[in-house]
Amino acid sequence: MARGIDTAAHQGALAAAGRTIAVMGCGLAHIFPPENEKLFRLISESGACISELPLNFEPLPENFPPRNRIIAGLSLGTIVIEATLRSGAMITAKAALDYNREVMAVPGRIDSPLTKGTHRLIKEGATLVESAEDITSALGYIGGQLQSHVARAAAEAERKVDTPLFDIAELKLTRDEKVAYESLDKDPKHLEQLIADTQLTPGNAAASLISLRLKGLITQLPGSMFAKK
Repeated sequence: MARGIDTAAHQGALAAAGRTIAVMGCGLAHIFPPENEKLFRLISESGACISELPLNFEPLPENFPPRNRIIAGLSLGTIVIEATLRSGAMITAKAALDYNREVMAVPGRIDSPLTKGTHRLIKEGATLVESAEDITSALGYIGGQLQSHVARAAAEAERKVDTPLFDIAELKLTRDEKVAYESLDKDPKHLEQLIADTQLTPGNAAASLISLRLKGLITQLPGSMFAKK
């Protein structure tokens, strides 16, 4: 349930009427990050929020790397979307290999530090992922059984995400969302360039872009590129 791609993955599963599990790096009496309180409730209704820590245990930085082994153990496969060479996603990928799970990775720009980890995984034999079909194929027999359902669910989820929910004039965008939206145009812009142009923090920029995409105002392209629709 972390900011950025983790949040987007949960939202995608919910949009496809699927089940999703959040493995918390704190006790369940805390919601972290706090802006995901609504997401926490939605996940609890159609999946589960779980933790191995005591109920009131605070979200300390040292809690998060150990919980990644639980994420890997719960999953048939681990897909790394973006990762620096030293990141929690790489810890999860290593745990997945230790548990004999499938490891997959999405390639990106060769000059971005956020893709150094995914490219290393692909070099070392991780399955290169460009589509949902690549995932079901990598999961073998189980993936084959899920293929037709995944194709339908992915198409429906994409339709929901890419269809504008509101007229732009009626939207009550946050300050960060307005700044991010005004920084974009029809030509794709990389996330790092948007952060440099807007002076938003990486977390706020990522959260704003996810919100704008879910509202149907922007589109995301491979390699962390974004553009107005």
